[in-house]
Amino acid sequence: MQEERVLNNRYELLERIGAGGMAAVYKARDRALGRLVAVKMLHESFTSDEGFLRRFQQEAYAAANLTHPNIVTVHDIGQDGYNHYIVMEFVDGLTMKQIIRSYTDNSDQMPLSRALDLAIGVCNGIGYAHRAGLVHCDVKPHNILVTPDERIKVADFGIARAITEATQQEIVSQVWGTPQYFAPEQASGQPMTPATDVYAIGIVMFEMLTGRLPFIAESHTAIALKHLHEPPPKVTAFNTAVPDQISQIIDKILAKEPTGRYRTAGQLGRILSTYRQRSLVDTGPQTPAVQEQTKANPTVPVHEQVTQIYERPASEREETAQPTQSSDTTKANVSVPSRPTKSPIRDKEPETIVHTITETFTEEPDWTAITLGIAALVALLGLIPLWILVYLAWT
Repeated sequence: MQEERVLNNRYELLERIGAGGMAAVYKARDRALGRLVAVKMLHESFTSDEGFLRRFQQEAYAAANLTHPNIVTVHDIGQDGYNHYIVMEFVDGLTMKQIIRSYTDNSDQMPLSRALDLAIGVCNGIGYAHRAGLVHCDVKPHNILVTPDERIKVADFGIARAITEATQQEIVSQVWGTPQYFAPEQASGQPMTPATDVYAIGIVMFEMLTGRLPFIAESHTAIALKHLHEPPPKVTAFNTAVPDQISQIIDKILAKEPTGRYRTAGQLGRILSTYRQRSLVDTGPQTPAVQEQTKANPTVPVHEQVTQIYERPASEREETAQPTQSSDTTKANVSVPSRPTKSPIRDKEPETIVHTITETFTEEPDWTAITLGIAALVALLGLIPLWILVYLAWT
């Protein structure tokens, strides 16, 4: 930057490192604490729009209450004149989009082991937000930062909202997000749930493993309509090295109906972690970040087979190739027709797929349940003399 800019005599803006539809992100120095930070500043053209200011503040308040190793930390929120800004943790690393491009530029594919490790980190961060009652609503590779030691940091909870009746009524009237990563319900303006983020994570996983997006079109509206009505292509159509089990998991993640997907990012993360642990020999060693997570949650030799059964339309079995990914993603408001009650995809003959994922559980006796059971039994036995006395009195 040619001209020094300091916000509120504290945050010295050093260089612009990113920009989005609502705001620009700067690398800055916090003069009070002597540390590097990232400052996200709302574009001045939006400062007169109360709706944008409200959403900008919602981002700050929502993200400031999320403290997790896989989520970018929010330090401060402020205003300097017409400049509304959020001060966040500065993450020295690359975006997931840059990493994906590095593979495609070299005509290579991301190793399955790395893709799983990164996806698990994303699920951990987004899953924590889901447990806090928040939906990200704009999960995409541009908002996922990867540090040099392969740690994930999810950023930009710009349109995350509490899952309440009031906020869901606001969501219905507008479509927010990035069309290339829209869930079907998001594209049609329906209320968004944690399953909406799960769908977006599935798109990111598809892109990591294939180097391209599942749906490509010339306009944002056309892409949104494909999310609504077209079955996604198989991952194995573009990367034959992907195991069938992972392909089936992604098929489930990209189900058109939210009820057909994993309910939360945390549930998806557990499924991927279990698969990762079972396939270490085939997929290679874990990254240091995932090894640390595994130590915190050690595996025990007690297993439960969890079988997921879901239907996939016959048309999804057709592996039709599409042209290679072209343009970059942009955030936009997209207006598309509402989804019909009876989707044309549901009219086709379904195929039932059954696959088994092994999850680990800790083998600990439930002493609370045992104590309550004993107490109930004692109470029941204690009533026997009373029943005898009542019977004798009446007879």
